[in-house]
Amino acid sequence: MRKVLSIILLFLGSFLLVGGLIARFWVPGQVEKTPLNVNSVTRLSGDAQLFDGTALQATPVKATSVTHSDTSKSDGSVVVMQSSSCLVKDPDGTAPDCVSADDPDKRLVSAGTDVFATDRVTALAVNDAKYLPADAKKHEGLINKFPFHPEKADYKFWDGLTSRGVPATYQGEEDLDGVATQKYVVRIVDGDITIGEDAGKYSTEKTMWVDALTGSILKQSEHQTRSMAASGQTVLDLNFAFTPDTVAKNVADAKANASKLTLLTSTVPLVGLVGGVVALFGGFVLRQSEARTEDGSRHRVPANA
Repeated sequence: MRKVLSIILLFLGSFLLVGGLIARFWVPGQVEKTPLNVNSVTRLSGDAQLFDGTALQATPVKATSVTHSDTSKSDGSVVVMQSSSCLVKDPDGTAPDCVSADDPDKRLVSAGTDVFATDRVTALAVNDAKYLPADAKKHEGLINKFPFHPEKADYKFWDGLTSRGVPATYQGEEDLDGVATQKYVVRIVDGDITIGEDAGKYSTEKTMWVDALTGSILKQSEHQTRSMAASGQTVLDLNFAFTPDTVAKNVADAKANASKLTLLTSTVPLVGLVGGVVALFGGFVLRQSEARTEDGSRHRVPANA
């Protein structure tokens, strides 16, 4: 019986130990990647002042950004994303996520689409024709998220209006409803853009609260202005941020992801390594005990008995 039990313990210990080592050193590299099934909707709201040809007119606005991955073009190393964004006037709070350019109420402020690819580990832009269409815009830096375990340092972050990577400056740590985040700020002053067919200037200050574990942007606020380069006339002065519902959902997702990652990268390795060592030790002790029993050492009578 002891022999059978010792074999079982030795086998179980080996299994747990190997499993724990795999979970400790191999699993993190497999799960700490941008997923291939991204399908997210981000909503923002705020206020804007828009130039109507005579003066700036204030109006509530809403923005919607939809991002989903193209699984047919993605692989184990790179994920391809398609995104669309729309900013509309929302004076009575009933505007749809987007409207057409010929909307009778003239609620459309701006809209755009983008196709990009990123490294699933570093989150940096990938400009490889293998993944992107021939007319895809070349990107640089981070685009829609930070890497897992982002560093407390500055990163280059993509700005779609100026079509270049700009510094995202690290500002410190902050707790966001129980989730540890790192704050980064992007600042652009008088960047060159096109407004209609004319030259324009663009300035922004965008603050991002980034999940310190997954690198996802959980919260964001931004103040930007756009003006005509020739006259200096401001045509847009915009303040907007992720809606409370968007932030709440992002925080809930971050907590759920943290639980899963902790289970896979911490709990499972710990149980495997500790349980494996204990089982191997128990199996070894029983094995030695069985060996002593078989050679009769346990039944020897002392010489002075």
